[in-house]
Amino acid sequence: MAKARKPKNEEAPGAKSSENTGAKVLHQRLCLSIDFKKRQIYGYTELEVSVPDIGIVGLHAENLVIENVLVDGEPTVFEYYPHHQNSESQSNWKSVSDPASAADAAAMEYVGALRREDTANLLINCCKPSKDLSEQLDNVTLENGSQSSGDAKQNVKLIRINYWIEKTESGIHFDENIVHTDNQMRRARCWFPCIDDDYHRCSFNMEFTVPQNFVAVSVGKLVYQVMCKEDTTKKTYVYELAIPIAPRWVSLVAGPLEVLPDQTNFLISNLCLPHDLLRLGNTMEFFHEAYSYYEDYLSAKFPFGFYKQVFLPPEIVVCSSSLGASLSVFSSHMLYDERVIDQTIDTRIKLASALAKQWFGVYITPESPNDDWLLDGLAGFLTDMFIKQFLGNNEARYRRYKANCAVCKADDSGAMCLSSSPSCKDLFGTHSIGMHGKIRSWKSGAVLQMLEKQMGSDSFRKIIQKIISRAKDPSTAIRSLSTKEFRQFANKIGNLERPFLKEFFQRWVSSCGCPVLRIGLSYNKRKNTVEMAALRECTALLDARLSVIGATSDAENRDVDVGWPGIMSIRVYELDGMSDHPKLPMAGDRWQLLELPCHSKLAAKRYQKPKKGGKPDGADENVDAIAPLDNKTSIESPLAWIKVDPEMEYIAEVHLHQPLQMWVNQLEKDGDVVAQAQAVASLEALKQHSFSIVNALNNTLTDSKVFWRIRIGAAFALAKTASEETDWAGLQHLIKFYKSRRFDADIGLPKPNDFRDFPEYFVLEAIPHAIAMVRGAEAKSPREAVEFILQLLKYNDNSGNPYSDVFWLAVLVQSVGDLEFGQQSLTFLAPLLKRIDRLLQFDRLMPSYNGILTISCIRTLAQTALKLSDSISFEHICKLIEPFRNSDTILQVRVEACRALLDIEYQSKGISSALSLFMNYVVEESSLRGQVKLCVHTMRLCQIAVGCDSNDCVDTVSLLELLHLFKSHVVFNNEFLRHHLFCIFQILAGRPPTLFGVPKEKPLQLVDVEACIEPKNVFSVPGAEAEGPSLLALGDARGKSLDAAPFGVPVRSQEMFMPIAPELKLPEPVAASFYETQHLEPHMENRNQALHENPIVHEILSDGEAPTEELAKREANPPTEEPQKKLDVVPVSVGQEIKKSVIRIKVRPSGATSRAEGSVRSMERSQGVVVRHDIDRGQTSSASVDAPQRISADAVSINNQNHLEEVNSCHDVGSRMTASIGSVKLVSEGDTFGKELQCTAESGKYLTSQKTVNNQEIAAPSFLPQDHSKGNEVQQKYASLQTLSVGKEKEKKKDKEKKDKKRKREDPVYLEKKRLKKEKKQKEKEMAKLWSSSSDPATKTIERVEEAKPEGPSDAATVEKKAEPSEARPRFRIKLKSKAFNNP
Repeated sequence: MAKARKPKNEEAPGAKSSENTGAKVLHQRLCLSIDFKKRQIYGYTELEVSVPDIGIVGLHAENLVIENVLVDGEPTVFEYYPHHQNSESQSNWKSVSDPASAADAAAMEYVGALRREDTANLLINCCKPSKDLSEQLDNVTLENGSQSSGDAKQNVKLIRINYWIEKTESGIHFDENIVHTDNQMRRARCWFPCIDDDYHRCSFNMEFTVPQNFVAVSVGKLVYQVMCKEDTTKKTYVYELAIPIAPRWVSLVAGPLEVLPDQTNFLISNLCLPHDLLRLGNTMEFFHEAYSYYEDYLSAKFPFGFYKQVFLPPEIVVCSSSLGASLSVFSSHMLYDERVIDQTIDTRIKLASALAKQWFGVYITPESPNDDWLLDGLAGFLTDMFIKQFLGNNEARYRRYKANCAVCKADDSGAMCLSSSPSCKDLFGTHSIGMHGKIRSWKSGAVLQMLEKQMGSDSFRKIIQKIISRAKDPSTAIRSLSTKEFRQFANKIGNLERPFLKEFFQRWVSSCGCPVLRIGLSYNKRKNTVEMAALRECTALLDARLSVIGATSDAENRDVDVGWPGIMSIRVYELDGMSDHPKLPMAGDRWQLLELPCHSKLAAKRYQKPKKGGKPDGADENVDAIAPLDNKTSIESPLAWIKVDPEMEYIAEVHLHQPLQMWVNQLEKDGDVVAQAQAVASLEALKQHSFSIVNALNNTLTDSKVFWRIRIGAAFALAKTASEETDWAGLQHLIKFYKSRRFDADIGLPKPNDFRDFPEYFVLEAIPHAIAMVRGAEAKSPREAVEFILQLLKYNDNSGNPYSDVFWLAVLVQSVGDLEFGQQSLTFLAPLLKRIDRLLQFDRLMPSYNGILTISCIRTLAQTALKLSDSISFEHICKLIEPFRNSDTILQVRVEACRALLDIEYQSKGISSALSLFMNYVVEESSLRGQVKLCVHTMRLCQIAVGCDSNDCVDTVSLLELLHLFKSHVVFNNEFLRHHLFCIFQILAGRPPTLFGVPKEKPLQLVDVEACIEPKNVFSVPGAEAEGPSLLALGDARGKSLDAAPFGVPVRSQEMFMPIAPELKLPEPVAASFYETQHLEPHMENRNQALHENPIVHEILSDGEAPTEELAKREANPPTEEPQKKLDVVPVSVGQEIKKSVIRIKVRPSGATSRAEGSVRSMERSQGVVVRHDIDRGQTSSASVDAPQRISADAVSINNQNHLEEVNSCHDVGSRMTASIGSVKLVSEGDTFGKELQCTAESGKYLTSQKTVNNQEIAAPSFLPQDHSKGNEVQQKYASLQTLSVGKEKEKKKDKEKKDKKRKREDPVYLEKKRLKKEKKQKEKEMAKLWSSSSDPATKTIERVEEAKPEGPSDAATVEKKAEPSEARPRFRIKLKSKAFNNP
């Protein structure tokens, strides 16, 4: 294939120019004839192509039969290589034996398929020039006189391709009497040859011939429709689109559609099948208002002129909405009639979102993959403006608050980075699929709203209008947008300073992680100020943020400030008013101490004690008796409540600790929905719930002026507060509230339904669900709650109600599934199931809206069977649910039945059986959307299986079957299914479900390391055989760990993998100091994990050689459940609850080393680094060895390393082993002192022999450089990473230590602690002597030395060996203290 040219100016910088041999399509014409009887599509396409100098044009084509190709009317030679047919060859998956290897194979297959799809596979020879076309170009040049010499040489050819579609399974589909496209990524090639690249755009002309009673809808403007001369039973629709678009946005729908023009705007057309026409008219009544609002806000007309919306049955669409230029295709389940309430809000938001994406995404396109977030965010911002305008400001703020909370929880890895090459360009567009795509979309919109807050709404609106106006300008017509251009607009139009913008985009767009603030406060009565302490953290680890920019975790990068630009505002509500204090900086020190002045002054008031004999019954008049401390706090403080970031200027997770009464005040008196939601969540999260909390939540629930979503949250919080401690006050309030609205007080039964008050309807609809969540003793539902729900089901009456009660009944049925039946309430189970069965039969005769009622009944039956597996037979439930899987049932019911059966299969037989059943269902499911829904549900089952502690593992047969399905044509037809299947493999291997971090080249080489490797086998056991156990052993090349363990204790193998960059070639191992990797307070980054649980594993090669090929086949990313929570390389570890015996080997350092280490530890304490040295390791044996003194005259200093001693460390959490090597000096010729070692080893594993590969023993990699040809420079460079600087710094440390000792001698507290410590150490020595005398000590020799003089107790043994004459070995003094072991 020819070498690719550079992309031209009009091409996107991020476009893959190398895949289409440098050719550019200027215009494309598409002519297709659709035969519905034979289910065939055939025709031709003509492309005006700017041919490169090589004369070969590369196009994309798949599932097509190319009959011939003409260039300027003359036949030419072409080559066609269908990608998927070639990829269906048998793969070699013999190495797949566990989920990790299966995930590696799936990743290789997935990345390989994505790369193949980016390669042009239809090559056309265009070498012969066309004289006629050349003459025309010359004439155009002479007439215009403005064409440059470069344009004059442009070789434009007209290529005609005659073809027909072989398989209408991907890209375009036949469903009954409807033909439609699905607009999946890289699937336009499946129905016409093109350059299928999102960043390659051209104009289109389209002609579609269909039966005359059918309608063909496509993108652009309908020029005309004409009857065919050859066949009068057919009609041809001709469309024209002058605006260049990517082939992906070309859409087609043809079938017996009904057209419903908009009554207000003739440019809007709505189409659907005949039986959905009435619902379509009711649904689209509002749409012209949204259409006009967008045009007014953007000050521009809709760019494509006409806008068409087509609604198709959910069985035949791949997702609920798919886009084309000026054409959007939706699922008809979004349509609703005038009797449906619940579907209205969701449908309107989806329709408005699709229209916003027509502006930003289809018309205005990203310049490169790193700019996708910007267009997605602008479309989301426009949708939020619609919600604010038509659904209210409360709805908009509440949705934004919930979206920000979701972003903070999920934004913990580089996969959430919005604009970075690893997270966008190399993901092949998969970052927009699934839940990750939703989170990224929410984050993009939130980032733009933050910018709007900074510059003002008017300036932000001008920026958006500028983007649209320059695209509509005929002279420029710039319809692509980049992040850099948007920053320039923010600077020039938004008046934001460049330094701020640079920092803002670097932190929020080009990095990952959101701030986490933990704030405590105290009122200083003397100063009349509020004293606040704030701790700033981040949701993403530092290593995750560094991985986004391709940096390593060295000292320089760890010094980078992890703050965010700007200052957060704190709003203080006092008795006399409110005041804002923008005083919390988001950068700099993590700890911030603030003083906020108060403006209110308290008068002298007496504190009234509660009356004696008062009983807390939950009434309002008893609040003083219940919570006197809270009232006392409110009396002695002018503070009402405090809000942090009240305007949501940051995407931040805020944990504010304020008194209970202040939360109650915020809930009852603050009118902002975000403040109310925060107060409800904080009150619900409290461990103890007082009556004041119950009363505050009840007041919010009963107040009709409060936003209805807040009232629903208060109802669920009341359900959580209901307990015996509060005398079930929460449950009583919920029942009382419902009965006051829906019960007849005279007869005590529910009144007929009346849903005319929509907010009240939504609140009352949530009450039964909240009541079902109440839990009593032994986590069972109270009898009163079960009886109440049965009563609602029994006496539901919808007569006279103008609205449907299908959603109302569905929530009641679902509430039954949420109940937990105990011995007292088990008698109500049979009546409840009887009611459900009646509703199920009734809905079968008279189907409800979208089968909602049947779906709830199936879900409830499955949940009840899983909870009461001892009482209800799974076989009976499966027989009851199985008929709903028939192909004649609607998609929603069919999918729900499959979900229920998958849940039962998983609970009864395990994850392997559930995966096998899922694969059968996917193959049987004809709907693309149904396949995706089943795959998403199976993903959740896999997450549950991996997250629990059970031993349920996936067998190899299921993994291989899943791999074959992953490579099949069924999965190729559905890119959403393919991506979610890949995520299943990742989840089963304990990895994040994303393509981020997966190697895009060949798999990285791996090294299995369980222990730190010394230059020589210093601690080998004398007399041991070559294959015998050793104390410090290597992992073999097959991934089997060879662990160090106490003597006589069996080994439990655990794996730890390390990626080794293939391009890194060093003669010596690269080792980072333990202090460098820890001195930035890792406990601040990882809030839920102790410091000792973060292993630092280093990459060590054996003699500079790469690992074996078998290791190279494995994936570089280790299989962990939460890899983003680790620091460097994540080990595979199994949680161990039993404390195992431990051996501690300590080298006593020289005096200089001890002093240096003391200074390091003192500095660690000064910097806030918490290093736990007192961790309980269980029973312990210890051996101590004296290290030789440093008498070398050559001192090697460390530059730019803060003059701190560096230590190499390897810590395996699973094996409880730590090995560290410090102060290593290279051995040169004539140096007789050897090496100084400091080694601490703790092991809870068993000894194992070192295994061999190919009958060759694996040698321990040398710690020192093996290639001495590098000279002294290499040695000095390596030594500088391992030695401690001496000289002036050493003297300063001595002076500082002397001052500290002098100060401590005068401190009585220190002296007392020292005395107690000395007594404790003396007792330990006495106990050790008693243990050693009472038990048979294990005797092992640690080192062969020239001379050894045993000291201490009699359980120490030494072995002498004569040293070589030319060597002088150091003397080691060995002590072995053995405590009693309990062998498992």
